[in-house]
Amino acid sequence: MMKIVLASASPRRKSLLEWAELDFDILVRETDESFPPGLSPQEAAIHIARGKAMATRELELYKRYESHIPVLAADTMVILNGEIIGKPVDREDAISILTRLAGNKHLVVTGVVILDDKKEISFADTTEVVFHPISYTDICYYVDKYKPFDKAGAYAIQEWIGVVGIKSINGDFYNVMGLPVSRIVSALAENF
Repeated sequence: MMKIVLASASPRRKSLLEWAELDFDILVRETDESFPPGLSPQEAAIHIARGKAMATRELELYKRYESHIPVLAADTMVILNGEIIGKPVDREDAISILTRLAGNKHLVVTGVVILDDKKEISFADTTEVVFHPISYTDICYYVDKYKPFDKAGAYAIQEWIGVVGIKSINGDFYNVMGLPVSRIVSALAENF
């Protein structure tokens, strides 16, 4: 499979692409992660991912590649009762978010955009996650030890809280980590 550029500094996304044995470089340009009102979570995640991919293509470092090298970008959101839950702003916000998720079902949506100079492929993958009830003490322990301030929904499924707190998952586990890898591999093979 050809080389791609990952437009993400996420260590989880990097690991997932390594596990899939893809050949990739990482180039990241900070972008605005806002989105127009009225978009569904799936549309919003794709909108943000598209912005990340386009911004990376504008980097001088990217321009050194041949123009057909695809850029892969993604954005992951957590949705609880129709509300998009972003990254926590501080410890109290992380505790509040996890308290709301505990004992409830939520959705994890990852928007993916893969583009080069000729085409763009975009899609969103959705996974349903249900947490067991989790005590306030355990939530505080997790937040204080793992500091999930850079994670949508204030948690990482592969960390302690996912191991002990997840009751069920319906959909792609790796999507919850931030990248629906099997769909990406298929999209690359079929389109690039």
